[in-house]
Amino acid sequence: MAAADIAAENPYAAFGRGVVADAAPDERVAFVRKTYMHLAAAVYGLAAILWVMFRTGFAEWFTRALGGTPYGMLLMLAGFIGASWIANRWAMDPTATVSKQYAGLWLYVFAQALFLAPMLWFAQDMAVEYMPGQEVNVVGAAALTTLVLFAGLSAIPWLTGKDFSFLGAALGIVGLGALALIVASFIFPINMGIWFSVAMIVFASAYILYDTSNVMHHYQPGQHVAASLALFASVALLFWYVLRLFMALSSRD
Repeated sequence: MAAADIAAENPYAAFGRGVVADAAPDERVAFVRKTYMHLAAAVYGLAAILWVMFRTGFAEWFTRALGGTPYGMLLMLAGFIGASWIANRWAMDPTATVSKQYAGLWLYVFAQALFLAPMLWFAQDMAVEYMPGQEVNVVGAAALTTLVLFAGLSAIPWLTGKDFSFLGAALGIVGLGALALIVASFIFPINMGIWFSVAMIVFASAYILYDTSNVMHHYQPGQHVAASLALFASVALLFWYVLRLFMALSSRD
């Protein structure tokens, strides 16, 4: 595909000329290093925010407040979607200052912490059997499983050089369908069982392939903040549904 065609299809082209795939080797290395350093910082930041929320008792208060509010979870979902939209706009705005791009990343990290806190509060005392007679806390198991899956999935584009950007349209359609189903489950008695979690794990895994190949091929060299936000969102989505799956398995007799 010609560079002009790539730029025409790339929603991030306004950041500057050329994509990272066409940049000089040292520029590509610097971009990738910054992207994954910011991803690691976002993950540690999420863990730190959640630690404070649980240490101060805010997580329990927030969870109980949501439970005592009609359609509390639906309202939280709406707030999370709104915050995510703003965060992505700030991080990907070609006219934004670096400070505003960072504000977008950390707004998303904080919104993700609020979104995760209630489920983590319920999951904190749950355990899942990983060997006969031996159990492990579901939060730790979900975190480790997410890390292993992310590492394995990320290696596929890097080792093969394959561009998975063709998944974008399909992922968008499936994502809208999944969101509609989730919203409906808050209103109608729809059982979002184990197989929905499995399907969403596959969906999040496909997004990691898509986002990683975009890091390799389609971002601008100065877009490391936006790239790290996209990867962080996919990792958080994967963790959410791996944790949800393990919680469901832990409740089985």
